[in-house]
Amino acid sequence: MTQAPVKLNALSLASRLKRGPAEHKGDAGKAVLIGGSSGMAGALLLAGNACMHLGAGWTILEMLDPSSAHACMDHPELMIRLANAEAMNGLPNINPNVIAIGPGLGISALALSALEKTLNIPSIPLVIDADALNLIASSKALLKTLRDRNQQFPCQTVLTPHPGEAAQLLQCSSADIQSDRLSSIEKLVELTGSIVVLKGQNTLLASPLNPILLCEQGNPGMGTGGMGDILTGSIAAIAAQGVKHDLNLWESAEIAVQLHALAADSLVSKGVGPIGLTPSETILEMRSLLNKLL
Repeated sequence: MTQAPVKLNALSLASRLKRGPAEHKGDAGKAVLIGGSSGMAGALLLAGNACMHLGAGWTILEMLDPSSAHACMDHPELMIRLANAEAMNGLPNINPNVIAIGPGLGISALALSALEKTLNIPSIPLVIDADALNLIASSKALLKTLRDRNQQFPCQTVLTPHPGEAAQLLQCSSADIQSDRLSSIEKLVELTGSIVVLKGQNTLLASPLNPILLCEQGNPGMGTGGMGDILTGSIAAIAAQGVKHDLNLWESAEIAVQLHALAADSLVSKGVGPIGLTPSETILEMRSLLNKLL
């Protein structure tokens, strides 16, 4: 029987991110984000901007689109590399503290190879979103690799599907997902063995080791392209810092989900949205709210 969800109340955990006076970028972690195929570079840039503004010590973007794999003049802090086969083979040598894959990834052969290599990197936290989820949904081999990884390294992978991606994974319709979101997230956890963030009105979180949590914050202004990308980047940022600040991937996802929704609500309360609310505005509001929690 599906249990009633518990109210998400994670903001007190954010105090662990407070930095000591002698801390350096290594203490804030190294995050690698993979995606940005042709025509979808913006998704990876949004995720990267969120990761950078939410405090990761290094934010490295592995960009699949060669024409977009160059310095971003608006945010030169982002380290952007071309995600070719050589770079993907060398990914473990970067020694990332967290990897996020999916924003703008596409479903090319290179995208598939990048996902395969990412899933085979042991131990470190992974954030899997967007087309990376669709690739897993279409491949029994990738799903098995994901499940095997989660058995070996429990709760080190978080999936962040919207209802459409959840439907692909469960081989049903989006309407089926939305008609019973609690049952759907339980099935996603059982299928994948992962931490799952089921996005949408009243976002849900669950894992093999944790009860279902329900986020009461958020508003319809969040229904715009890029909002999911910045959530991915935010989880990655907090998880990267969590390595040295006593936050695991589950706790990092809790903080990011609630902060994401609260930032959107805060902007709407100031007259920014809901219509026309943008992910870029939400990133800056998330940063402001996070710093007030420290």
